[in-house]
Amino acid sequence: MEMRKLGDSGLETAPLAFGGNVFGWTADEATSFRLLDAFVDAGFNFIDTADVYSMWIPGNQGGESETVIGNWLKQGGRREKVIIATKVGVDMSVKEMPGKVNLTRDYILQEVEESLRRLQTDYIDLYQAHRDDEATPLEETLEAFDRLMQAGKVRAIGASNYTADRLGDALSVSRARNYPRYETLQPCYNLYQRDDFEGELQDLCINEDIGVITYFSLGCGFLTGKYRTEKDLEDKPRAYRVRDMMDERGMRILAALDEVAEETGATQAQISLAWLMAQPGVTAPIASATSLEQLQELIGAAHLQLDDEQLQKLDDAGA
Repeated sequence: MEMRKLGDSGLETAPLAFGGNVFGWTADEATSFRLLDAFVDAGFNFIDTADVYSMWIPGNQGGESETVIGNWLKQGGRREKVIIATKVGVDMSVKEMPGKVNLTRDYILQEVEESLRRLQTDYIDLYQAHRDDEATPLEETLEAFDRLMQAGKVRAIGASNYTADRLGDALSVSRARNYPRYETLQPCYNLYQRDDFEGELQDLCINEDIGVITYFSLGCGFLTGKYRTEKDLEDKPRAYRVRDMMDERGMRILAALDEVAEETGATQAQISLAWLMAQPGVTAPIASATSLEQLQELIGAAHLQLDDEQLQKLDDAGA
């Protein structure tokens, strides 16, 4: 299995990451355990989650995903085989304002203890700022992360949903204050959603050797090719996210995926992930599965090599 470096963190990941947002939501604990076992047995090691997963589901409080992962780790023999990446920064204490950002020192130092407890581990491999908190000085946020690394509770830190300007500013603060720097970035990036990453942000990550782990890598399922009409969206939990992609450009992307699928014998999901894996600066796309069949399909993407003509066809369709 090809291993890729996560910036200068010393951590290395296989070219596909498992998205733990489904744990405790669309995958119950028993299913989640089977998926995690199969993922690791296949040679993969990166598991991404967040403290807030899945607070948005009625009846959930947040922390469900971390709890499932922690119960899986408790079985023993797995902790050293995996990179556990979680996030902090969406304020879980403010139920009436879901999505409120909080990267203050006190909040980070408080919430890391809750994540460690739920994950049933002494350390987090990659601790990520979930969203940029422009109301809190970068110095304060990075100083809190520095404390956690000095204490051995965190091995490396990363950012999620940062713009090029703000990520650049954070890197400058780290250099000036001798704080640890963000070694990774987690942006929304896929064949359909490209504007937020391509260009200045992508260039910055390449120039600064920032590892890039993309989320919504399959466009909430749209890039698997299974959503093509309104009828396909009936009773689907992510229909509200997919509907906006079912436009002329989206159909053009699906047509290109269909063409490459005919040429390679691979599925649309595998091709979408393989395209991401081939993009400059991308370390590993994150993708989720709720069944072993889905997981095996995703794993196949790591062994798919698209040629230049196929990559260009997909690139042009989604431009």
